[in-house]
Amino acid sequence: MKLIKLDAIDSTNDFLKGLSNTQELENYTVVTAENQTKGKGQMGAVWDSEKSKNLIMSVFVKDLLVGVDEIYQLNVATALAVIQVLKTFDIQNLSIKWPNDIMSANFKLAGILIENNFKSDRTITTIIGIGLNVNQTNFDNLPKASSMAVVANSNFDKDQLVFLIVERLKVNFELLASNSQILWDNYMEFLFKKEVPMPFSINNGKPFMGIIKGVSNNGKLILLLENDTVVQYGLKEILMLY
Repeated sequence: MKLIKLDAIDSTNDFLKGLSNTQELENYTVVTAENQTKGKGQMGAVWDSEKSKNLIMSVFVKDLLVGVDEIYQLNVATALAVIQVLKTFDIQNLSIKWPNDIMSANFKLAGILIENNFKSDRTITTIIGIGLNVNQTNFDNLPKASSMAVVANSNFDKDQLVFLIVERLKVNFELLASNSQILWDNYMEFLFKKEVPMPFSINNGKPFMGIIKGVSNNGKLILLLENDTVVQYGLKEILMLY
């Protein structure tokens, strides 16, 4: 694992992406930053983090995907890797809010952004961005956020977390090739609010009730509606109200 540590950067994902376009990177090259000024989340959201308190990292992965139909499996393997590492530190009430926010109870601990590059020779390279709230304790402007320190009432070593997460990613990515069903089963077990009636909205429209039944192979959320119909929604199509 090659580790590049930065003090401040716009986005570790963008930095690693630019690096991969100019040189041949070894698998599992990692970039971390103490401060990220333009951190990105799903659907263009901003990842806001207090300087030097949290883990901001991006991982370059190659020779893993062979087709677009496997893309969502990366979300599954990555979200589980973060969960599995957090469990070793006895972080309680962990779950995965679809598609890949890591929660403790109703509070967000981490977000994941995965970006794939489809090259002309049909190979696919991947950059996995992970923002994990580690030692930050003030979330006055982020009422739905929390951190490892808040949950466990302790401080943690960010460098150790980088190593543990990458090692767990390697294990899970090997499982993708040998027995991906194990990962899918575990992902479903950790799914936030699964089998619980919850309000949702589409395009900020009138809320409606649904029950999360699971996630499809291509990453769509499967809901059971009040009229007993089962529907699927993509990432940009629906919002959970919680």
